[in-house]
Amino acid sequence: MALICPPFPSHVQVFGTLACALQSRGHEAILILQEGAEAFLSNHAQYVLVPSPPGLTTQVLLQRAARPAGLFGVLRTVADSAATTENLCRYLPEILHRESADAVIADQMEPAGGLVARHLRLPYLSLASALPLERDERIPPPYLDWPYAKDEPGIRRNRGGEMVSRQLLSCQRRMIRQWAKRFGLEELETLEDCLSPLGTIAQMPQALDYPRTQGVRSFLQVGAIRDPKGGEEVTPEIDPQRPFVFMSLGTLQGHRISLFKAVARACRQLDAQLLVAHCGCLNAAQAASIDATWVTDFVPQREVLARADICVTHGGQNTVLDALGAGTPVLVIPIAFDQPGIASRVVHHHAGLKLSLRFLTARKAGRALKTLLEDRSYSRSARSLGTQLQSDGLALACAQIERLLTPHVRDEERQHEQQ
Repeated sequence: MALICPPFPSHVQVFGTLACALQSRGHEAILILQEGAEAFLSNHAQYVLVPSPPGLTTQVLLQRAARPAGLFGVLRTVADSAATTENLCRYLPEILHRESADAVIADQMEPAGGLVARHLRLPYLSLASALPLERDERIPPPYLDWPYAKDEPGIRRNRGGEMVSRQLLSCQRRMIRQWAKRFGLEELETLEDCLSPLGTIAQMPQALDYPRTQGVRSFLQVGAIRDPKGGEEVTPEIDPQRPFVFMSLGTLQGHRISLFKAVARACRQLDAQLLVAHCGCLNAAQAASIDATWVTDFVPQREVLARADICVTHGGQNTVLDALGAGTPVLVIPIAFDQPGIASRVVHHHAGLKLSLRFLTARKAGRALKTLLEDRSYSRSARSLGTQLQSDGLALACAQIERLLTPHVRDEERQHEQQ
């Protein structure tokens, strides 16, 4: 089977982990990645590379995505996504034929996977590395930090958000329509139209999500898709008598030195220890200027979070799931993509607080950190969630893939033999 995802580090890491697990269970699984995205693999998953779109290397794509401020930045990100979709639609049919792929697992955020699978009549599943796209009128669009709609005004607000979303994604919708027509498919134009009719496997666990109305499709929330092996020992000697805060802004936003400095000042005022992981986005001089207790590029995140009192994050799903899985409350400073939606879920479950990036100051960060340290109800909620997030999402995902895809693969093989 072929696994297809956009060239973003967090997505590639999830798909690479899943590919290796499927291989260990006796399946032939191969990743199809844009050139440059293979650098984000931390294992030995097999992969095939697709050339980058003209002028849009993986490095350029990520540099643009890391600074999506303002309407122009949003529209540029949408246009970049449409360009990568068009590029994949050109290359995927030949690659899947050459690799003798009999099934596809497609990231929800990359419609080319669903388009090409339908075109080739291959069974496929959707995988939600980020917040699921499955719509529910009470759930706001993923890129908004609105609360769960409990009444009709809230539902109308969500509908308005969807209308704005359709306008912002018009470039992408045109691309999907264009390739659906070229492939001789029924009229498709949205990301949701390209989801698998067989179902979706989602990382977002039900315990952290908003309540959802069950639809016709299978929608399986398995939890974090991670390699179950632990990392190395935590190297810093943490003083157990002082609060310990861990901060990471992920692989795309780790360059935001002003955020690190604001939280570092707040931690000094609270006499709290701060470990900053900038994910390789800062040079030595920049890292030294933060004035945190420890500043480094990468850490064994789950092991660090198991000892932290608070996690400060941009709201990337991987970090939030790791923090709450360890029972650690979260201070979320959402920046882009589905991070506002994840922040709103953290607040909904009383597992942490959120702060606006636009108006962030050391004083505001300090007040939020002090609240999380002194109000033990946040820690209790995080620990309660942690007990519900302990399932092995990787094993569950593999089992569901085998359950949902295998019968259809066998049907395809029988039909091929009869022909």
